[in-house]
Amino acid sequence: MSPGARIAAAIDILSAIEGGERPADDIAADHFRRRRYIGAKDRVQISTHVYAVLRHRAALDWWIARASHGEVGAQARSRMIAALLLVDSRTPEDLAASFDGDRFRPAPLLPAEERLARALAGRTLTHPAMPRAVANHLPDWLEPYLASVYGRHLEDEMTALNLPAPLDLRVNRLKADRDGARQALAAEHVIAEPTPWSPLGLRLKHRVPLAGTAAFKDGLVEVQDEGSQVAALLADAQPGMRVVDFCAGAGGKTLALAAQMQNRGKLVACDVAEWRLDRAGRRLRRAGISNVERRALASERDPWVKRHAASFDRVLVDAPCLGIGSWRRNPDGKWRATPTDLAELALRQRDILLSAARLVRPGGRLIYVTCSLLREENEAQAEAFLAASPDFALYPAARAWAETIGGHCPGGDDYLRLTPARHGTDGFFVAQFERHGPHPNPPPQAEEGAREGEGFLDPEFES
Repeated sequence: MSPGARIAAAIDILSAIEGGERPADDIAADHFRRRRYIGAKDRVQISTHVYAVLRHRAALDWWIARASHGEVGAQARSRMIAALLLVDSRTPEDLAASFDGDRFRPAPLLPAEERLARALAGRTLTHPAMPRAVANHLPDWLEPYLASVYGRHLEDEMTALNLPAPLDLRVNRLKADRDGARQALAAEHVIAEPTPWSPLGLRLKHRVPLAGTAAFKDGLVEVQDEGSQVAALLADAQPGMRVVDFCAGAGGKTLALAAQMQNRGKLVACDVAEWRLDRAGRRLRRAGISNVERRALASERDPWVKRHAASFDRVLVDAPCLGIGSWRRNPDGKWRATPTDLAELALRQRDILLSAARLVRPGGRLIYVTCSLLREENEAQAEAFLAASPDFALYPAARAWAETIGGHCPGGDDYLRLTPARHGTDGFFVAQFERHGPHPNPPPQAEEGAREGEGFLDPEFES
């Protein structure tokens, strides 16, 4: 593809993102799926164009308004023009050569767009007159929340959060150790280095089509950010335990928990979206996992929860949140979130946590995880839960880290906080609570065919 054709494709994808509700990566994947003629190198460059706009949209919009004096509105095409000039340092002449209206290339620049291009030529992305939120590529409404957490370090955290994320892999302990998986990847010319925090993590120096490698096909490795790996490790799921992944989604942490359990015991992967659980089936088979039951719930208060009260050793709640910690991978999420979303999510997190707590047996643990950086979704939820749950006590992050990973906990004593700037991971928060004393509802009798140590796949969801 010509440079202009790549730009046109990126504009098409950005327009679809602006007009839809699906995540950017899903929309981009659909675009490429319908156009098989687009090669791998072209897809990479098109995606680079798209994500440059998504990461820097606030600054691009500020420049468009300032430089065009209102002549040009902020939309997919004008944002791409601004990104090519301000991020890629293109010249107006370069721009005109790509926007020439030839087949597959963007239509020629309008007079107002030509004036915008000349006004932006030679400029840098940031400007002293920018508001703090714009300079940090944030929605205005979120800046006070994040500033209250990071203060004068906000710029460092947001700079790291605005960079592309590395490709992290988790070694599947059912099939390999870290050295063995690393050697298997090296045999296919994939260079991976150990991650600093997770003893199961490998980080690729260069992005590769991992799905085509034998190491991936054979289930030796799974794509998972190092922070997510750590969150699962801290749960300390042991062989023979009864464990619930309460908001399992497509099963990333389910896979990690099952590997820790060495396929012994029972692990129930729950979610309100059955289609997400269905997607986990292939991943479970590839990983050689056989102790997982997939259970679709109507809500966090599904009758299944009451029937299984006080019967699990570990209950992991990877709660729905604004997802700020994953902006390196999903920068479009920052522009979708609203203050209403935050308020609604805070209520939902509270309800999910209180309901999931019913599943924990005395002596068992509840693990609350988010990929958020906001106190409202993290410490505030943990504190509110403890205030409302006198039969639970905080299980300090430092203690859990020493028992599972070993050494000093890098992200806090009571709670774990990981960030891209400080730890090189996605942003993650982990709080653990241990149940003391009896549950008000006695546990049910063990299910027939679900004895301790006997793994199975629920035939209702087997695919």
